[in-house]
Amino acid sequence: SIGSTRIPGMVALVVNKDGIVYEKAFGLMDTANSKPMTTDAIFRLASMTKAITSAAVMQLVEAGKVNLDAPVGDYLPALANNEVFTAFNLADGTYTGRPAEHSMTVRQLLTHTSGLGYTFTSDILNKAMGSVPGGRATALPLLFEPGTQWHYGESTRVLGELVEAVSGQELYAYMEVMLLAPLGMTDTSYDIPATKNARVVTVHRSNGTALVEVPNPAGEITSPHNGDGGLSGTASDYAQFIRLFLNAGAVDGSGQLLAPATVAMMGESNTGAVKVSLMRSTNTLTSENFPLGAGVDTYGLGFQRTEAGLPDMRSTGALAWAGIYNTEFWIDPQQQIGAVLLMQYLPFYDADAIAVLQGFEKRIYQ
Repeated sequence: SIGSTRIPGMVALVVNKDGIVYEKAFGLMDTANSKPMTTDAIFRLASMTKAITSAAVMQLVEAGKVNLDAPVGDYLPALANNEVFTAFNLADGTYTGRPAEHSMTVRQLLTHTSGLGYTFTSDILNKAMGSVPGGRATALPLLFEPGTQWHYGESTRVLGELVEAVSGQELYAYMEVMLLAPLGMTDTSYDIPATKNARVVTVHRSNGTALVEVPNPAGEITSPHNGDGGLSGTASDYAQFIRLFLNAGAVDGSGQLLAPATVAMMGESNTGAVKVSLMRSTNTLTSENFPLGAGVDTYGLGFQRTEAGLPDMRSTGALAWAGIYNTEFWIDPQQQIGAVLLMQYLPFYDADAIAVLQGFEKRIYQ
């Protein structure tokens, strides 16, 4: 039970192609005010934004406006002519680089095989960017030759910029019209209006020993409109996005938002022999090492793909990702179900959060 963990509160949900089959709130959404968690609570989804951005990119691929295997520089000229690190001195931050043999492609951004990373997943980027406000991995050489390795990072932020460049629309404006509104995801947005402030869960952060609550600001709660993070929303809203993949690209009256062939392609391994790598965190107050399935799983277009299903767990071919505040989801096309488990605390991949995730998963499949 949640009472035996340090998790302040959570919402757990199970969905099939027709709708929600289980949804329950546990614990508190605001511990200082002893406010019980509710199923309509709004969570910072962080990197669960990435799958939605990836779906937006695939709509543009379907429309013939983006080629998956074209260089990213074709759409974002500033990102042409990448370099790759050849040496990096962690002591003083000096480095050498060489021109990349191949340009990073849209597909490589969708699969995190582009060579971009984050400061919390790379000692090199942590040293090079850690003290730079608003620093970007795209301003530095790539961690490796595109397509040769998997590394979690800024790739999906670039995809958000690509959506804007190709569609001519601001990212959220595009998402709202093309995905969120048709799916009825009315509580999912980057900027939470003041009228919904009371439904927003507070974030807890670890100080190394205990979790410390960060009160929510009053009024509107805003976030940068980035492709790799920033959306907030409810479990039931995200269930609608999951249903899109259980229903071959159309939900209820949404119209065909993605072609069935696109949904299938997004769920296939798109990384060849390259497996998901274990990310060693540079800051254990932010994240523990992740993800489960490293060394075995591959990546689809926007999702980690389970390559070895276990009894009482998600099937081979299941698709998943997460957000840094321990928000998790998976889609199991074989069993025709999906699940959402939303928490709101750091560090990511905390032992308690993973124990709850796996316990929840086992109960569903049993």
